[in-house]
Amino acid sequence: MLKYIEEYAKYVEITGFSNAKIEDAAEFLKAVRKEKKTPCVQFFNAELVATWEHLYFAALNALLAFRNKMNISKNIAMEVMLYASAQRQIRKAIAFIGVKRGSANVAVAIVGENPDSVKTALHAVSKLIGAAPNDAVLELSKSKVLSIRRAFEISEKELETVMKKNNLEEALVDLVVERMALLSTQL
Repeated sequence: MLKYIEEYAKYVEITGFSNAKIEDAAEFLKAVRKEKKTPCVQFFNAELVATWEHLYFAALNALLAFRNKMNISKNIAMEVMLYASAQRQIRKAIAFIGVKRGSANVAVAIVGENPDSVKTALHAVSKLIGAAPNDAVLELSKSKVLSIRRAFEISEKELETVMKKNNLEEALVDLVVERMALLSTQL
């Protein structure tokens, strides 16, 4: 799903891959970053991604942090990771939501200056993974909702407070996005 963020003049592609079978996460990331033609490609464990909105808002917050010189990391890709995980420490963020050995369902966020560079990067990622994008891995299932709630420490009370029209999934996404937004307020 390609989105244009007008305020920053950036394009963001958010998609997923199923059956990625990543054997060595470090080598995989090194190969992708060598191939890419765009300033930012970041991968996530799709099992902890609360829809495309989760990564879209992580990218938006990362761009805002760089614009306001409030960034924690030295590059946009890592800043997106920090926001997606709602963690201030890079090591914790990677351990929390990064791809690991054996990761099967992978989400990717690509940020670039123009749609062509983003499409080129997505093609390179697809080639390295050996599969076509599958946005279904970004969708919420019952087991995924439980995993996300546990990981982000979202209580039943919080969900009930935020829930509108009995829409659990929307409430969960809102709470994850809220956790990310709170990251910029922490010292």
